[in-house]
Amino acid sequence: MTSKLSRRHFIGGAVASTVAAQATSGKLPTRVLGKTGVEVTQLAMGCGSRLMMYEDEQTGIEAIHLALDQGVRYFDSAQAYGAGKSETWVGKALKGRRQEVFLATKIKTRDFDEALRETERSLQRLQTDHIDLLHCHSLWYEDDLAAVEKGTLKALYRMRDEKVARFIGVTSHVDPKTLATALERHDFDCTQMALNAALQGRSTTGENLPPAPANSFERVALPVARRKNLGVLAMKVTGQENLLGKAPGKSTIDPLLRYTLSLPVAAAVVGMPKLDYIRHNTGLARNFEPMPRHEMDNFSREMSEGNKMALDARFCRHEDV
Repeated sequence: MTSKLSRRHFIGGAVASTVAAQATSGKLPTRVLGKTGVEVTQLAMGCGSRLMMYEDEQTGIEAIHLALDQGVRYFDSAQAYGAGKSETWVGKALKGRRQEVFLATKIKTRDFDEALRETERSLQRLQTDHIDLLHCHSLWYEDDLAAVEKGTLKALYRMRDEKVARFIGVTSHVDPKTLATALERHDFDCTQMALNAALQGRSTTGENLPPAPANSFERVALPVARRKNLGVLAMKVTGQENLLGKAPGKSTIDPLLRYTLSLPVAAAVVGMPKLDYIRHNTGLARNFEPMPRHEMDNFSREMSEGNKMALDARFCRHEDV
């Protein structure tokens, strides 16, 4: 599926007016998370492998506290991150401040009973009685979707019905077509997908392809999510730092984050493995101005020509742990 999204569709009145109202307040700007109606900060802290780079618990907790102090109110973890270590750190860091934040985590298993058991463990590690957004973690290809439909999806529906999770979603950085199919078929509230200026995407064959914007999450899965008014979260903004650098075809974080936040997303989930990155990125989010459509086109063309095939090859085998 392809879709021509106008500049107004990308950065329409809701995004622009929210940014204008909040950029001058000193707070981190918020956006509405699709049909959930909840407002979340447009920068979320990714608590996966980049949080684990802090190595010890105390410095990891210090990083989360700094993000809170800088205005971040969305934290994204997963059961698989550090084999539960991420959720443990997040739970300790948010103790006494749980009511201030929107908290997301993810289920890796595809087994119904294990999904229920592991989410009970998540609640214990996170020191909370509910999760704001519970995702099916890292959807791959059609065979994986079949496994999700058999087990994980039923567990997600039950936990939403029982108020263990306020909202449910699905994440993917592998195959845009399979994610689009999942979003079309099922009753999700949100989705998290790989959205960056290199138009990172995958074919259903798993083979490397020439750069092809029509094969990206931006062109294939994002229009489905928008049509169904799902809360959209962006990830892999820097391609796990593979888009960063001074060489031709590389960039700083500044235009990369600006590009992604100029898409119709509620928030960009960004891993920040240094305290200075937290300060810098929250500053970017606080002072965000939408990138004009022609600049987005030029920037993404430059980035995709130099990086898309390499990102495709990397992420078709990448496990989010």
